[in-house]
Amino acid sequence: MAKIITMPRLSDTMTEGTVASWLKNVGDKIEEGDIIAEIETDKATMEFESFDEGYLLYIGIQQGGTAVVDSLLAIIGDENEDITALLKGNTSTETVNEEKATETVVEASSSVAEIPAGVKVITMPRLSDTMTEGTVASWLKSVGDKIEEGDIIAEIETDKATMEFESFDEGYLLYIGIQEGGSAPVDSLLAIIGDNKDTDVSAIVSSGGAVETPAVKQEVKAETKTSEPAKVEENVEVKTSNTGRIFASPLAKKMAKDKKIDLSLVKATGSNNRIVKSDIENYKPADVKTTESKCTRNSVIGETGHTDTNNSQMRKIIAKRLGESKFTAPHYYLSMDIEMSNAITSRKAINSIPDTKVSFNDMVLKASAMALKKHPQVNSQWFADKIRVYKHVNIGVAVAVPDGLVVPVVNNTDLLTMTQIGGTVKELAGKAKNKKLSPAEMEGSTFTVSNLGMFGITEFTSIINQPNSAILSVGAIVAKPVVKDAEIVVGNVMTVTLACDHRTVDGATGAAFLQTLKQYLENPVTMLA
Repeated sequence: MAKIITMPRLSDTMTEGTVASWLKNVGDKIEEGDIIAEIETDKATMEFESFDEGYLLYIGIQQGGTAVVDSLLAIIGDENEDITALLKGNTSTETVNEEKATETVVEASSSVAEIPAGVKVITMPRLSDTMTEGTVASWLKSVGDKIEEGDIIAEIETDKATMEFESFDEGYLLYIGIQEGGSAPVDSLLAIIGDNKDTDVSAIVSSGGAVETPAVKQEVKAETKTSEPAKVEENVEVKTSNTGRIFASPLAKKMAKDKKIDLSLVKATGSNNRIVKSDIENYKPADVKTTESKCTRNSVIGETGHTDTNNSQMRKIIAKRLGESKFTAPHYYLSMDIEMSNAITSRKAINSIPDTKVSFNDMVLKASAMALKKHPQVNSQWFADKIRVYKHVNIGVAVAVPDGLVVPVVNNTDLLTMTQIGGTVKELAGKAKNKKLSPAEMEGSTFTVSNLGMFGITEFTSIINQPNSAILSVGAIVAKPVVKDAEIVVGNVMTVTLACDHRTVDGATGAAFLQTLKQYLENPVTMLA
């Protein structure tokens, strides 16, 4: 008997998923446990395992397509089984959600235009669970161009990354609804593809609802005047759009990052002014031509001008969330100096054990977790009608990545040894920098630690990572005069600052937490008990 498979919810925050790839085709035999597809969120790509056996009878979301959780993903059943009734919606619990798919064929009705044969309407995809709008970083095809199935037609920028947008249809690009550099909400009209390049799609455009604006009409008119890509001067080495973006393949970007090559200095030879693998391999710093203007005044030569960089979607989301935290949670700050000489000695002794390595940050995380168990009010969350105090301790660790900041979570931190904490943090930080973190690895923090000590920062304050009630900012260990046994000696001092949400954590509670943290770090042996 045929069974409907829906888009899975791979995390408690996931509302949509993208089919990164299908590993099985319609008609293939499926065994229980087979990996049939890879499902992508903004944080990770996960293998999707079949819990049924049979034949793959239907694929509801094409490769690269995005749909909401519980949308029809596939149907598995007996070979050649009739699934007409299921496709017509004869199931009360599992239905197709076509309007949320990446590529939507708009059906004829009284409120929309009739779709000519062979025409596909492409909408702005939802490429992450936090994405509400996308920006077209670049169009790699122009109106009138022939499109083959699998062609990369555009690059879409989300809050997390810039992703290549692949066509799953062939035909001609008849219409571009969002111009290069333009942003629009998810499900806005992105493009129209059709079998015949002379097909009239004006009725579809005019019935586009929210996407039909005077600005769009004007851009469409300008686009239809020519299908040729913009000409670029031959002596210009940096090929960008009018928004200043540089176009490069994902492999070229990775190679440039590994080799520490500035993409703005690389000459693009790929199609559509795109930097490709060979451009990175052939790049030589001596080839770079300096084009900055110079000015002279009183025999002093200097550079003038400025550079504007459009905000990425990730940067917009960071700004939005931190702004909400700063202006909704009444922050206050408590700072304390901690004498770390005993910690330095203890760390040296621990690291003398073969195959063991503990950092000062690992010690801070362990001490914070133990202090939270003694002061659970700091390990809390604010709700409009209640305060939730957590019994478990999951500490988020702020990690800087090239595009912004992510906070992977060390679960049950209080139950781990410092060595286990160190191994977990190292693994999570590596995944964060390679964008391999799964959604589950960034969820459920009850407290956050941000450490800039390795950069030589001695003291700073952080904005609370909501829904946490507090965040600890950790500075560098510096040599300072301290008083010991009534004598002034050189000590090793680390300054920490606790930012608290005054709705949940009173000043005395925050101060008591810091006192306990200080006791643990100044006497590390107490953390080994």
